[in-house]
Amino acid sequence: MMINENEINIARHCISYAVEHGADAARVSMNKSVMDGYNLLNGELDKVTHSADRSIYLYIFAEGRYGTFSTNRLEKDELESFILKAIEMVRMLGEDECRCLPDPARTEPAAKTGRELDLYDEGYESSNAEKRLAKAHSISLYGKTEACDGYEIISEECEYSESEDDNYLIDSQGFEGRHTETMYYCFAEVTIKAVDGCKYSGYWWEAAQKEADLDCRQCAAKALDKAVRQIGPRKRRSGNYRMVVDNSVASRLLSPIISALNASAIQQKMSFLDGSLDRKIFPEGMTLMDMARTPGKSGSRLFDTEGVATNDCPIIENGRICQYFVSTYMSKKMDIPPTVEDLSRPVLKPYLRDGDLSSEEKGVSLQPLLRRCGNGILVTGFNGGNCNPVTGDFSFGIEGFAFSRGKITHPVREMLITGNIIDLWNNLIAAGDDYRPSARWQIGTLAFENVSFSA
Repeated sequence: MMINENEINIARHCISYAVEHGADAARVSMNKSVMDGYNLLNGELDKVTHSADRSIYLYIFAEGRYGTFSTNRLEKDELESFILKAIEMVRMLGEDECRCLPDPARTEPAAKTGRELDLYDEGYESSNAEKRLAKAHSISLYGKTEACDGYEIISEECEYSESEDDNYLIDSQGFEGRHTETMYYCFAEVTIKAVDGCKYSGYWWEAAQKEADLDCRQCAAKALDKAVRQIGPRKRRSGNYRMVVDNSVASRLLSPIISALNASAIQQKMSFLDGSLDRKIFPEGMTLMDMARTPGKSGSRLFDTEGVATNDCPIIENGRICQYFVSTYMSKKMDIPPTVEDLSRPVLKPYLRDGDLSSEEKGVSLQPLLRRCGNGILVTGFNGGNCNPVTGDFSFGIEGFAFSRGKITHPVREMLITGNIIDLWNNLIAAGDDYRPSARWQIGTLAFENVSFSA
């Protein structure tokens, strides 16, 4: 299913044909992907999915104008006609002198095979339906567990999938790059009914670039545990509490910051971090890295969608904003230096506001942070809500557990946390080093003080 040499030659032909017939510059992105999924319901095969996708995107720059077009037809004659019509349509658009290809010196020269970052499992092609189905059944625990006092399992959904993605990018300035990866994924959601008739559900997922790195066996057990722990929620008074956020959902509180660092949001006056570049906005010691070129890790890539080379660099260093995400277009539009279009693989470095990281023998993880915080609320899930991109004010529904003296006491539900994202992060007590290996966003358990909870 991989992009073959003939298809690469077709992409090259599209570039030369577009330039020969009126385009000042052009970029072509070709993608092929395939996914096989097996879904179980209550331990029985419920659905089998096979999806294959092929697409080619053309980015045409002509007479100071720009347009994007896509098709899944790769026959040369059809593509030539498609390109001529695309150029004709671009000429009908309004001029935009800021549209251009990136400086060739900024593009990535080393992405030749697509496998430089070790994201492709060579055993993918030898997989088969029988093997995938067996993997799906290995997730399920329906009918395999003993009856338990206090609840019964009423449904279980499991999914196992394998996918392959291949992208080839070329432009009229000579850039050619390729990115290839595989992904193995498992998921389980378990719903239970307690003795009082109330129903609770929990889910868990795991993912890996290589099959050998994916362990499906505990997926449903962890989903069941999350459901069982919700039994017997109690009301909690509104007030300001210390808040610990589980590493499985901690990225929700970082994503508004990432969005606010996008140059397009800043240019449109839709960012609460407008004017923050090179300023200390967050607490001393808070450091967020983009580890874009880490071999074998989800989210790693050598180039962005423009072909611009990525690099391992700080986004926030000791509380100071180090860079915005500035595409070539936004660089011209705002007259600021370009960077990369967006974040690849964020890593929030471990942090302790009042302590020495080296003294934490067992690392900065959930249980040590509960003990450090003493009393408060552990957030294990977010239920809706939003963050105002202009002001940074947020309101998120949460679920989780109250804890006292470092130990969980009871579940809580139907609570809101409100405040301002900048203020929240300036109340950061600690950021853990307990990253989930399967996650693209490497954010450990977080702890904050003085967070406003509404019952």
